Amino acid sequence: MERFVEVDGVRLWVAESGRADGSPLLLVMGANASAVVWPEEFVARLGEQHRVVRYDHRDTGRSTWAFDRRPYAVADLARDAVAVLDGLGVGRAHVVGMSMGGTLVQLLLIDCPDRLLSATVFATAVLEGAGPHGAPPPFVDIDPRLLALWEHLGDPRDREEEIAFRVRHWQLLNGEEVPFDADEFRRLEERVIAHAGRCDNPAAHARAGQGGLARGAALSASTTPTLVVEAPADPINPPPAAARITAAIPGAQQVTIAGMGHAIGSPVLAPLAEAILTHTAQVDGRNND
Repeated sequence: MERFVEVDGVRLWVAESGRADGSPLLLVMGANASAVVWPEEFVARLGEQHRVVRYDHRDTGRSTWAFDRRPYAVADLARDAVAVLDGLGVGRAHVVGMSMGGTLVQLLLIDCPDRLLSATVFATAVLEGAGPHGAPPPFVDIDPRLLALWEHLGDPRDREEEIAFRVRHWQLLNGEEVPFDADEFRRLEERVIAHAGRCDNPAAHARAGQGGLARGAALSASTTPTLVVEAPADPINPPPAAARITAAIPGAQQVTIAGMGHAIGSPVLAPLAEAILTHTAQVDGRNND
């Protein structure tokens, strides 16, 4: 089922799938990426156990593209996630966040714990201010090849040039420990472009304000069951990024997906889904006792 949810004059495209009687699970994607970036096989596997909800961030996919007229901060996108739950009448949900989505999930842990059944984050960094000495600023260990590529993120390109740029981006994000299938990610980006009906990239989230993110110290009060997935080949948030998050959130559990980078390609899709489902099943089991 597809629909739009309105928040602050912005329309967010939302899709539901999976078990209508399953506990809700909200997928929160990373920066400048629409809901279509979640692999269909991955969504289907989660849907065997859950009512899966995914949505297009502002300035992606079929949601409103208006950053140049109405700029916002990254932290505002966390409120969008809550608006999606409100729009669907979902009181509490398991929430899974990748990359920037993991940042947003950490904000939800702080501001909206009553809306979360559980949290899962991966390929992300802990909010600044966490831990006794404070977390390091983001992107301190990033692959310099990515930094060079990001300088051209919003450059004008035709469709074929844009697809080639995005596939190269995914190749770097994938890391070097698991095989990279360029055709797989080309098909992904063709779906992304068809879904959005456009191939340009405004890089809005890269330009969004960074205020309100240095709140890591507040994670120490979290009581939400949290899973942190370590991606050992992540070129943006390499180890010990996951360990820093785990240490910041009381009771958080950590698992490692061997060879995983900053992408959900075929080699890591199944183990990632199983790690999430094991976590959510444990939480649902305790809630149903």
